[in-house]
Amino acid sequence: MSTNTKVLVVEDYSPLAESLEYQLKRAGYEVYRASDGREGVDQAKLYLPDLVILDIDLPILGGIEVCKQLRADSKTREALILMLTAMGEESDQVVGFAVGADDYVVKPVESYKVLLQRIKALLRRREPILDDHESVSHQNVTVDRRRFVVTVEESPLKLTKSEFRLLDALIRQPGRAFGRSELVDAALGEDTVVLDRTIDVHVRALRKKMGTAADLIETVRGVGYRFKE
Repeated sequence: MSTNTKVLVVEDYSPLAESLEYQLKRAGYEVYRASDGREGVDQAKLYLPDLVILDIDLPILGGIEVCKQLRADSKTREALILMLTAMGEESDQVVGFAVGADDYVVKPVESYKVLLQRIKALLRRREPILDDHESVSHQNVTVDRRRFVVTVEESPLKLTKSEFRLLDALIRQPGRAFGRSELVDAALGEDTVVLDRTIDVHVRALRKKMGTAADLIETVRGVGYRFKE
């Protein structure tokens, strides 16, 4: 099988990097590797990967800074970024999502089968959203699917693809309480295998970016979230 999909693995721990490269090549991906953050940025600009698997704790240049640089460069800003964290701390996840990561995996990688499912789900999210109602506005928040732009009181927000899809799902049905699993499907894809609390991390990052409009995303105790009516 050949997908012609390019994946860059930026990981300084050789045994893990080698395992990831083996599993990805076996699944049909074209794989490149970098062992530090600076090399990762250079490789990304050279090969223009579809997906970057990025360790947070890297030598020379940390994963968070690598993510920032990839998102700031017009050549690499559209690449999907899957972050690896050894700690699994929610603070790391929030920071990662805030600077543009699309998903995260906690090390050690327990199941490559699950990881590959996550990657497939991520890559499917690169496909454009098709809908007759391209733009929707509510409470001074506008989501424009065609231009992939969100504005709050006419000021644009810089959202990740996951955050965009999450907000898009909520704002199209104001007042409706969405369960966490529903929002995982909407934001991350139906085949994504994650804990429900992953959506809490996305919501926290999204609220932070929305500033004074953050309280428009309401927590529904015991259920999930809704966009204020």
